[in-house]
Amino acid sequence: MQPISLPKNWTPSSWQSFPAKQQAHYDDPEALQSALDTLASLPPLVTSWEVMSLKGLLAEVQAGKRFLLQGGDCAESFADCNPSIISNRLKVLLQMSLVLIHGLHMPVVRVGRFAGQFAKPRSIDTETRDGVTLPSYRGDLVNDQSFTAEARRPDPQRLLQGHANSAITMNFVRALIEGGFADLHHPEYWDLDWMAHSEQYREYQELVKSISDSVHFSEILAGRKLNNLSRVDFFSSHEALHLPYEQALTRQVPRQWGWFNLSTHFPWIGLRTNDVDGAHVEFLRGIRNPVGVKVGADTSSADLVRLASLLNPQREAGKLLFIHRLGAEHVEDALPRMIQAMQKSGHEVIWSCDPMHGNTESTQNGFKTRRFENIRNELELSFQIHKKMGSHLGGVHLELTGENVTECLGGARELVEADLHKAYKSQVDPRLNYEQSLELAMAIVGQFQRL
Repeated sequence: MQPISLPKNWTPSSWQSFPAKQQAHYDDPEALQSALDTLASLPPLVTSWEVMSLKGLLAEVQAGKRFLLQGGDCAESFADCNPSIISNRLKVLLQMSLVLIHGLHMPVVRVGRFAGQFAKPRSIDTETRDGVTLPSYRGDLVNDQSFTAEARRPDPQRLLQGHANSAITMNFVRALIEGGFADLHHPEYWDLDWMAHSEQYREYQELVKSISDSVHFSEILAGRKLNNLSRVDFFSSHEALHLPYEQALTRQVPRQWGWFNLSTHFPWIGLRTNDVDGAHVEFLRGIRNPVGVKVGADTSSADLVRLASLLNPQREAGKLLFIHRLGAEHVEDALPRMIQAMQKSGHEVIWSCDPMHGNTESTQNGFKTRRFENIRNELELSFQIHKKMGSHLGGVHLELTGENVTECLGGARELVEADLHKAYKSQVDPRLNYEQSLELAMAIVGQFQRL
């Protein structure tokens, strides 16, 4: 279908005329351009038809017919590009989605926060240790975490390595799914051995048995195997932070109008880069991908309306997500105002809740952490507020991992500050571990059923 009109005065490079926050500063422009030229010549990481398929599914999320589960690492590292870590991330999302499908009685759209989440925003441009000041670590796409001058120097070759690692990750995820990894006939493939002691795991196993029995019963009635249960749709996402990288992978394709960012199915921009007059919004307004914007308690109602007008002027269903990250303390004050502003404007968006970032705190011993109770409370309050306002919460956006980490406090294991040092592995932000992720999925179901 042809558009009513293409975005005015937009090209993949038009963002360069706007103020761009959170960008890396390279000391060799020629080396950077050479890397970008190479990147622009490489095959894309996703396809336009996959992007359009996701947009169609998100249109159903917007209509209340599906639920969006988006999750993964706060920041991927090149070192974590190995089969065990990738498959464990996928397992967590598959298991959470199974809990949600069973409890919400609707299909779930699964979007991984990986295969490209290699760049991270920073509060300040530099870091000082023992009187030495160096550039901040901005993610493996830009530089290295080691605190040396050479490691912290932004390296253009990392853009190519980021593309390669994203391609490897996507290839492995696709192979797992096509090979039956997500087959409901064999949910034991999804098990994580270290979870056997967990109360949530036992509850999950009972749920799996119930679903397996239902599948077996349906196949007896049908007289054949239900083959459509052997695979699922799965999509990638990352924060579209490093604009030269995103531009290099933005393409026109045959038999489609417009431009697609083919570095990912679903790019989003964060709270630090959601300026309506900034480069990131300018870049996102011209691509056909569904796009997301993180919004916070300080995001004005006027800016919400302007963001919707810029990013989805033709009001396409499934095009725009507002991901509210407010914090348990502020959600009751801020969220009703945001919902009301959009209702008055006539713009329809998909609302998703990020209950992680607004609840970040630091402990006395220097760990950045989040309390599971606050995460759950913000999510449950968000469901209630949307319901009361005549809106609906279409999804969740979570930082989580399939690894046995101790980064967020609380949960069924009742982690306390003294436990954080045992397995704190995050490069940037604290993540829910497997137990906490599954517990949160069950809390979502409980809240949904109470509404």
